[in-house]
Amino acid sequence: MSYQLKRHPIPVRAFFRHSLVLTYALPQELLRPLLTPGLILDTLDSFGFLAIAMVQTESLRPIFFPRALGRNFFLSGYRIFARFRTSAGRTLRGLKILRSDTDSRVMVAFGNALTHYAYRYARVTVSETPESLEIQITTPDGEADVHCLAQIGVPAERVPEGSPFSDLHQARLFAGPLPFTFDYEPQTHSIVIIEGVRENWAPKPVHVEIFRATFFDREPFCKARPILANAFHVKHIGYSWRRGMREKLA
Repeated sequence: MSYQLKRHPIPVRAFFRHSLVLTYALPQELLRPLLTPGLILDTLDSFGFLAIAMVQTESLRPIFFPRALGRNFFLSGYRIFARFRTSAGRTLRGLKILRSDTDSRVMVAFGNALTHYAYRYARVTVSETPESLEIQITTPDGEADVHCLAQIGVPAERVPEGSPFSDLHQARLFAGPLPFTFDYEPQTHSIVIIEGVRENWAPKPVHVEIFRATFFDREPFCKARPILANAFHVKHIGYSWRRGMREKLA
């Protein structure tokens, strides 16, 4: 049965050349209906949070493969910050993925066969200097285009203007990726949990200019004004994902 293959059955390892994550604050009532059974919206005051993660990935491969057999590609993902309480009483913080875009057709095929990440093909241009990182993502029909410029040479000293976070320490609590990714398996009324393992993870707050982010032009996001709450960048780190675990809901 194909749905059983989507449980992230193979542990995977990769190297992140760049990871730029933009977290937006949106009203709780707008984001909560987008979560699946079993998940709880992670909130602060009246806000929930949605992140756009943009990752330049190298040497992605099953953990038992040599690095030379890995795939290089770009990934952007839209994720809601959520919590899940296990049957053992443990509360896990993680992300519910709404959509993923990649410039690799191989990743579209295999990613959609083995995960719930909802990969789609996009054209991507990345321009890098020691001081800046510019990313342009073009999607079919302009559904999730992004054009942004991050100043990665010097850390930002404060959160973006208008952010609901009081300081960078509070903002860092919502700097993805979080340890877990969640999805719902309706065939078995279960939550699939994928745990990520980060190496030397020390994201740096950065100033970023957003020229285009069309994902927020669609329903239901167009009903509110998304607020850029934080922007963090990290580079040259190892990352791996363990095999997915399934927990049946009551």
